[in-house]
Amino acid sequence: METRRDVFHAIADPTRRAILHMLAGKKMNLNAVAEEFDISRPAISRHIKVLTECGMVIIKQEGRERYCIANPAPLSEVEAWMKTYKAFWADSLDALDEFLKKQRTRKK
Repeated sequence: METRRDVFHAIADPTRRAILHMLAGKKMNLNAVAEEFDISRPAISRHIKVLTECGMVIIKQEGRERYCIANPAPLSEVEAWMKTYKAFWADSLDALDEFLKKQRTRKK
């Protein structure tokens, strides 16, 4: 069975979100990223692989070092998805507010 790799899959894991947060401010080599976590380097490599497959991290070879660079562009897909539901929730919460105001008025 093939694993679905997309931006939502990438950000679903707290370790991957932490990696993205670290890389948001600077490029880091793979060892520097791994040193920030209490899990094995192979586990970090697997997380980096998922982020790379989703286009959220770019690996750049500089001499003998491989650097991870964050690419926030795929997050626009999350933003677009959230906008749809933001309107839904805003309407629902406004309706709830109106309902609660009516309930309070009836009790007085």
